[in-house]
Amino acid sequence: MAGGATHSPRYEEFSRYVSERGPALLRMARSLTGSHADAEDLLQAALVKTFLAWDRIADARARDGYVRRAMVNTQISEWRRSRLDVYPTDEIPEQRVDDPTWRSDLADVVGRAMDRLPERQRTTVRLRFYDDLTEAQIAARLGVTLGTVKSTLSRAADKLRRDADLVIERTGRG
Repeated sequence: MAGGATHSPRYEEFSRYVSERGPALLRMARSLTGSHADAEDLLQAALVKTFLAWDRIADARARDGYVRRAMVNTQISEWRRSRLDVYPTDEIPEQRVDDPTWRSDLADVVGRAMDRLPERQRTTVRLRFYDDLTEAQIAARLGVTLGTVKSTLSRAADKLRRDADLVIERTGRG
């Protein structure tokens, strides 16, 4: 664009969406790929597809779902393209295999600890750290003051720090 030209409202709206939801969408991509670099590539590809369909996504609440579906479809397509054919052999090469179960075990421990929080604390923590909303956005969504959100998050974090299962997990993995 020449100097002084402005972007279309569609572009501005999409840019605002990406700025607001990008971190949460990147976490979703990370869970699909297992690698930060691959997650960035996957999210970028999904956002390109989303931008091309932006005018067809009538409901603003459906945007995250559209991007997530684009990421899943893109990841599946990539997996199919890069899948190696398996050839039978009499010799199995020595390979070091990392045990990825600790990630699912940790997610399970954290999930159970979250379930032990009171409902308001659990909801506030999920909105802040899983949905990546700001404290002000959480206050607006829950219809409470900013101070209430901050104190609720503080109490929840304190309970999670003292949760016996999480303490064992932190000291056991150190």
